[in-house]
Amino acid sequence: MGKSWQVGQLFGIPLFLDSSWFLVVGLFTFLNGSDWQREYPAWGAWAWAAGFAMAILLFTSVLLHELGHSLVARSQGIQVNRITLFLFGGIAAIESESSTPGQAFQVAIAGPLVSFTLAAILFSLTMVFPMDTPGQVLASNLSGINLVLGIFNLLPGLPLDGGQVLKAAVWKATGNRFQGVRWAARSGQVLGWTGIILGTASLALLGVGNGLWLALLGWFGIRNASLYNRMTNIQEALLTVTAAQALSRDFRVVEATLSLREFAERYLLLADQQPTAYFSASEGRYRGQVDPSLLSPIERSQWDQLTVMALTTALDDVPTCAESNSLAEIIVQLETQACRYVTVLSPAGSVAGVIDRGDIFQALAQSLNWVVMAPDLKQIKQSHQYPPSLQLRKLAETALQNQVPAHLDAKDPAPIPEPPLTKV
Repeated sequence: MGKSWQVGQLFGIPLFLDSSWFLVVGLFTFLNGSDWQREYPAWGAWAWAAGFAMAILLFTSVLLHELGHSLVARSQGIQVNRITLFLFGGIAAIESESSTPGQAFQVAIAGPLVSFTLAAILFSLTMVFPMDTPGQVLASNLSGINLVLGIFNLLPGLPLDGGQVLKAAVWKATGNRFQGVRWAARSGQVLGWTGIILGTASLALLGVGNGLWLALLGWFGIRNASLYNRMTNIQEALLTVTAAQALSRDFRVVEATLSLREFAERYLLLADQQPTAYFSASEGRYRGQVDPSLLSPIERSQWDQLTVMALTTALDDVPTCAESNSLAEIIVQLETQACRYVTVLSPAGSVAGVIDRGDIFQALAQSLNWVVMAPDLKQIKQSHQYPPSLQLRKLAETALQNQVPAHLDAKDPAPIPEPPLTKV
């Protein structure tokens, strides 16, 4: 999608129009207006007004469809960030996943139920308006479109509602939400390729203009199904890769009784490359983490009298984690505590290693078989920032909140966030 503008709110949910929306409204107005001017010459200029009304009411139907999802999600305590109308219809950006398969099914099915209800209401209106009047034609066409919209969205593949239903069914059967997403994403990819093949074939062999639209829908489906799959793989890796697998041993242990001058000369001034962290120890015990930046404010005349303990913070007072902690937990810890790295402690309480953002990205890349260039990894370590396209903090928070025990059923209320992109 391109640039979008907020045009209002519905039930507190921001409503946005994508730039492509204006193109589609203009196209629908032209196509319907020109068709109806030929088919109903008595309408005159009203044919164009009816064409514009048709375009607006079509997107109103899409908006109500998305609002159905959003209100059911809100009833479960889940935040809805926005609804956006664009080239292919609408997207509800739902912040959170439902806590159970049953609740996920309720959110997914709400949109098609709205479309089917609108189809029934509009069909009944066709019997109220006189035949071949603008009102009757609009109601008839919109009734059929809402019926098709509801049926189309029930196709079993992400990002469609039917894909969300399939995800909920597999989640319920396996107790694994990630499995549900994978099944629904693969099905969405199959549907997308089918749309591209059929659309391209009809366009090439029959010259059917709708074939181009079908091919575009197929491409959009593949793109978003693949995004779901990618995000699911990342989230699962964030939960399964542990600190023990990701930690680096880029740290030095120094004697706590060293004078500050000895420490500076031996470790800070003469070293070619500084390690990620320093720790002090004495009598076979770790005393804490050494912060070299605390050395500068100390008068040099005191460097011979003071020891490394003057720069040491007890391990209880610095960011630490266990070897069993997941990458997701460490990412959230790094970001919420705004620290450069986390110290990993062994079960005995000794320092096993350290983890910074570069170590996390490297471990994630190894788990997912990504190719990472050394300069890119160095950049992450130096800037203390992940590649912005990954949104790792958001994915980590979502993954942690999605850890739902398999025995939970539909009565369990806690809302669980999921990937930000939802459905078409």
